[in-house]
Amino acid sequence: MQIIKKVLNSSVVLVEDERGVERVLLGKGIGFGAKPGDAVAPEDTDRVFVALEDADQRNLVELMAQIPAEFVDLTRSIVVAAEEAGLELDPHIYLTLTDHLHFAVDRQRRGLVVSNRLAWEMRTVYPREYELGVRGLGMLRARIGEELPEDEAANIAFHLVNAEVGRPGVDSMHVVQLISSITTIVTHAGGASVSRDDLHGSRFLVHLQFFAERLFAGSLAVSEDDFLYTSMSARYPRAVATAERVRSFVEQEHDLRIPNEEVAYLALHIARAVPE
Repeated sequence: MQIIKKVLNSSVVLVEDERGVERVLLGKGIGFGAKPGDAVAPEDTDRVFVALEDADQRNLVELMAQIPAEFVDLTRSIVVAAEEAGLELDPHIYLTLTDHLHFAVDRQRRGLVVSNRLAWEMRTVYPREYELGVRGLGMLRARIGEELPEDEAANIAFHLVNAEVGRPGVDSMHVVQLISSITTIVTHAGGASVSRDDLHGSRFLVHLQFFAERLFAGSLAVSEDDFLYTSMSARYPRAVATAERVRSFVEQEHDLRIPNEEVAYLALHIARAVPE
C-alpha cells in the first residue's frame, strides 16, 4: 500500500510504503485532487516509481513542486519514445530531464540563448539519442508552445545517454568533450578534418566513443605485448606521433594513463581516417 506524503503537482506525488520507504510516483493526473494521507489506488496504471537514494535526489524532488505538470508528462512521452526505440532508461531521468526541460523553456522565455558547442559531436557519436532529442523538441513545441534551438536536442540526448541502463557509468558530456578534443588534435596534426560521412572517419569516431567510455570507466586494454605498437610505429610513424599527442593530452588534462596497446589502436584508426 502506497500512502501519499506530499503532492508535488498534478502528475507527481511523494509516497511511502508500509515499510517506510519513500518514492516519487509519477502518473498523469495522479496528484489531482489528492492530499497527504490518501492511499494510491492499486489499479492506477501508467505509473513510474523513482527511488530516493541521496540528498541530491531529494532536492530535485522539491524542485518538482515548482514545475508545471505538463513538463512531467512531456518527459514521460520522450521516455516512451526512447523505450520504443530500444533504450532501457533509469527512472531517475524523469527527475533530471523534467528539470532540464523546464529550465530550458524558462531560459528561452527570458531571452537567454545558450548554444551547445558539442552538438555536432553529440549528433555524430550518439545519433539515435540525438534523433530522439529532435523528436522531443517537436513534442515540446506542440505541447508547451515554445520553439527551442536545435542545439537543445543534444541536451536531451545527453540526459538519455546518461540514463541508459548497462552503459558504463560515465558522463556523456565528458565523452563528447574528449572526442571533440581528440578530433581537433588529429585535424591539426593531419591537416584534414574527420568526417562521419567517410567510412573510415565514421569508424574512427565510433572507436573514439568506446575508447572514451572505457577510459573514464577505467577499463582500457592493458597488455605487456608491444608488437602492435612497434609495428604501427614503423609503418605509420605520423599516425603514431598524432596518437602520442592524444596520449599526452589525456594524461595532462585527465591524469589518466593510456597504455601502448590503446595508442596503437588509436593510431590505426587515425591512419585510416587521415591517410599519410
